[in-house]
Amino acid sequence: MSPPRTIDQLVAEARARLRRLTPAEAREAMTAGTPLVDIRSSDQRRVDGVIDGAIWYPRNVLEWRFDAASGHADPALVDRATPAMLLCAEGYQTSLAAATLHDLGFERATDVVDGFAGWREAGLPIRPFDEAVDLRQGSG
Repeated sequence: MSPPRTIDQLVAEARARLRRLTPAEAREAMTAGTPLVDIRSSDQRRVDGVIDGAIWYPRNVLEWRFDAASGHADPALVDRATPAMLLCAEGYQTSLAAATLHDLGFERATDVVDGFAGWREAGLPIRPFDEAVDLRQGSG
């Protein structure tokens, strides 16, 4: 049995497997058709806002939405050859989640450096949370 690792070690190991994108690179990729999947909680999205066109799946269902064999997959996300970008509040959860997607065969999955905070700091477009629209999983 291997010795336990710290969370910092796990995040570093996950990030070593990814080609992470800056917020500007993510925006450009999104404009070109790469899905951006926001895994923040509904509470975080309600407080901080959302990115138009991002698909929302909370972290606890993410892998099931990508895996075609799960019975709960999103058809827009199941192609293992298609790149996908993940976004959380600050870029830690998504590093771990993207590495897990790599384990599922989604080797082009990655995340956004500094997450939503980095997106906002870069001055990229965000809008207020809309209760009627933004609580639907898979909404974008």
